[in-house]
Amino acid sequence: MKNVKRFLSLGIAAAMTLSLAACGGSSSSAQSGSDNAADTSTAAAATADVEKVENDGNYDECTIKFSWWGGDSRHEATQAAVKAFMEKYPGINVEVNFGAWSDWEAARALEFQSGTAADVNQINQSWINEFDGDGSVFVDLNTLSEIIDLSQYSADSLAMMEDVKGGIAGVPVALTGRTFYWDKTTFEEAGIDVPKSLEELRAAGKTFKEKLGDDYYPLALGELDRAIFMTFYLQAKYEKPIIDNGKLNVTVEELKDGLDFIMSLEEDHVIPSIKVIDGDAAASLDQNPKFIDGRYAGILEWDSAPLKYKNALAEGREFVVGDEFTDLGGNGKTGVFTKASLGFAVSSTSEHPKEAAMLIEYLCNDPEGAVIMGSERGIPESKAGYEAVSAAGGIDATIEEAHNKVMGAAEYPEDPYFESNDLKGSEGTYKYVFGGLSYGEFDTEEAAQELYDGFESVCD
Repeated sequence: MKNVKRFLSLGIAAAMTLSLAACGGSSSSAQSGSDNAADTSTAAAATADVEKVENDGNYDECTIKFSWWGGDSRHEATQAAVKAFMEKYPGINVEVNFGAWSDWEAARALEFQSGTAADVNQINQSWINEFDGDGSVFVDLNTLSEIIDLSQYSADSLAMMEDVKGGIAGVPVALTGRTFYWDKTTFEEAGIDVPKSLEELRAAGKTFKEKLGDDYYPLALGELDRAIFMTFYLQAKYEKPIIDNGKLNVTVEELKDGLDFIMSLEEDHVIPSIKVIDGDAAASLDQNPKFIDGRYAGILEWDSAPLKYKNALAEGREFVVGDEFTDLGGNGKTGVFTKASLGFAVSSTSEHPKEAAMLIEYLCNDPEGAVIMGSERGIPESKAGYEAVSAAGGIDATIEEAHNKVMGAAEYPEDPYFESNDLKGSEGTYKYVFGGLSYGEFDTEEAAQELYDGFESVCD
């Protein structure tokens, strides 16, 4: 596969950085919380004869850094888990850096390039190809499998996190896909039910305009959202993934069909134009007043990330999980894909990989840490983590409902190249094509060629 390493020169994300001081005393030879060495037979098969860090029951007094993005509820849960980790392992101090997604990827890319990344990084699956194309940026977790219990993960989910050398670049925190979420209150104000099909969604656009006014839309989609919904449409209709194992698997004519589909949603008053959304001057949909008050009554979002939208709605508004559409291609298919929602990776530049691995083990596999983390990053993929969180009643009902619907409808894995930064970045192909098309800068035929060229540039 072609390894794309485009480190964008963009503004650094507005992220909060603080040091959480460790509670209690410190010891240079403290007892580790991991009682048994992991069964790593499945994981180790990918990388033979790796030199492993021993779990000898000791750890160093040190400071490690941990970086992640997300919404407020994720920040709160993760900070609480980090605090508990430091209380359990006195002498390990964890400095945290967190913020919203906007410009986050570009900022981390610069850190990976310069060797200044945090010890523990929350990563997207696509970052393994994007920023670790030679397998040198993230530590192969097979070398830390005495600390991180890789046996808690399925072989399939670990395979999603493999690097070019066959090593494991990160633990898969959760699996995820996109589904619809609706502000049910707005649909009730329009006198209709939330849509369960594309046909009903189109009808809702007309009803919203007639009964509620021009400012009301049943769905709002940004550029990446449009790329994903178009992909669902194409994969459903043509019954094939548009990128398959790094190879482009779609024609210019098929992409034009997909772009015509997206533009038909604008024409039917189903979605606002990108110009309208840009005019709202909101950093993200959950911060957009039109979403908060119900004028944008639907989103297409990851099953791991609905809470920031649910919590953003004005008081008295009802947020519900929708159904995946089976009428996109006229053949009962959904075209839905899934991926590893997030991973936790150790930077190869870390001076304390053992202690970094201890933090990952605590957050994902230790029942205490997993329960504090809850389902803020989706349904835990770790078997031990899931059992602990489920037993504690920590699986958020909205996330669980969305996850079950996504996994029940999924037909394809998302190829990591679909989320290449060259495609989805703030100056990437998706923004250029879907934004320019919506603004009327070119027609769907021209846009299809641009999109095809963009895909071709990152695929084999």
